[in-house]
Formats: sequence, structure tokens, C-alpha cells
Amino acid sequence: QVQLVESGGGLVQPGGSLILSCAVSGSGYYVVAWFLSAPGKEREVIGCIRISDGKTYYSPSHLGGRFTISRDKDKNTIYLQMTRLTPEDRAVYYCAADEGWEMGAYLPRFEYEYHYWGQGAQVTVSS
Repeated sequence: QVQLVESGGGLVQPGGSLILSCAVSGSGYYVVAWFLSAPGKEREVIGCIRISDGKTYYSPSHLGGRFTISRDKDKNTIYLQMTRLTPEDRAVYYCAADEGWEMGAYLPRFEYEYHYWGQGAQVTVSS
């Protein structure tokens, strides 16, 4: 059974930074993604990372932006570093994992491609 445990959410001031963590339990080879679910909007992908080699994908709206996905391979933990946060970044952030993506250049980027989900971490940006 694969479990994802998120941590690091909370309240941050505008302009601040925050790092979310997602610890993955399981012995497989995983790709882990970060999604955000903002009030009144559909859940969207930020990007993902393949734990084995660190290959990443970012959605066009987050490519080269304020969010960075990284991993600690030894700890099987994925991070989402968020900088220059604004009130519009207020959302529940989810990590999700799937396996079977070790070959090829494509990394999963849609909700239906992920079978394991974390509990979500609330991030609020307010002064």
C-alpha cells in the first residue's frame, strides 16, 4: 500500500516562501506530482518529478516560475518550494504518485494518471 504524507502547509505573508513536503511510502518507482485546488477553480497540476532520476515536468503556467519541485531520493520525499507568494496562491496543495513511468520521456500530468494521493495541505497567504 502506497501512502503519501504531506507536511509544511500553513499561513504565510505575501511575498514570503514556503516549502511543502510529500513523503512517499512504498517500494516502487514513482513519479510524484503536485496539484493545487484553489477556491472556485478546478484542481490543476503544477508539475511532477520522477524520483529515480529527478526528471521534471512543469505545466506551462508554472514553468520557469515561482514554484520548484525537487526530491530527496534517499528519503523518498518530494518537495514543492514556493516563493513570492501572493493571496492568489491560497489553495489546498496535493501530492500524488503513480508508478510505471520509468521508461520514456513522458511524465504523467493529469489527475486520472495518478492512483495515490496525499491528504492535502492548506496554504493561506495573508498579512
